[in-house]
Amino acid sequence: MTELGAQVAAIAAEAGKLAMDRWRTDFKRWEKVPGSPVCEVDLEVDAFLRQRLEALVPDAGWLSEETADNRDRLEADRVWVVDPIDGTRDYIRGRPGWAVSVALVEDGRPVIGVLDAPARNEHWFAEMALGASRNGQRIHAARRSELVGARVPADDLPKVDSDLVAVFKPNSIALRIAMVAAGDADLVASLRWGNEWDIAAAVLIARESGAKVTNALGRPVSFNSPEGEAFGVLAAVPGIHDAAVERLRDRAMAAVKR
Repeated sequence: MTELGAQVAAIAAEAGKLAMDRWRTDFKRWEKVPGSPVCEVDLEVDAFLRQRLEALVPDAGWLSEETADNRDRLEADRVWVVDPIDGTRDYIRGRPGWAVSVALVEDGRPVIGVLDAPARNEHWFAEMALGASRNGQRIHAARRSELVGARVPADDLPKVDSDLVAVFKPNSIALRIAMVAAGDADLVASLRWGNEWDIAAAVLIARESGAKVTNALGRPVSFNSPEGEAFGVLAAVPGIHDAAVERLRDRAMAAVKR
């Protein structure tokens, strides 16, 4: 772990503690748009992270779910991509499937990624070319060569995927991707347009664990795009990634047209 990586990990852990201290207490909550919950703790954690991270790397741009976007970030070589509470729905409901997500992106690629999930007693960390860890222990994606029987974090699976195995699903998409990184799942797929802050840190953690990560169509994922969006994500153990892309191709092609 580099000195910068250690500093980012410490700041994310402080943000996690801030969120944890307010979890299951009385706080204001509302919907930004129907079906998109937010609470005052999201904003508090966002403000904390922005203050600390911008002081750490003053020349970096900023892209966060809870901050109005400033396109000046597109001119920056480095950008913080942050979701102060990924999995807000679980946070509001008092469930543990949420995490603070922090990534530092350089030239479109995450180089530092941290997920702090204090309600699950988990702290995930990765640096480019230095591996990934959970609670200080090195993690590796599982080995599997057949799609049949692959473990997928899901509440329910469609009939067409009945040959897969549903496992526990946290609300946080970042934590679901991290499950693949740690060998607790084999495949995670989102077949819709989503925001880069949801996945940036987790993508690096998965890649550094040996998992293969692309968008929903099997194409490379890049960050700090003008819209701050990506078309889905497909994270899988390498031996089944291509088969998963092929199985999901028609559904992904139908979904990409919005």
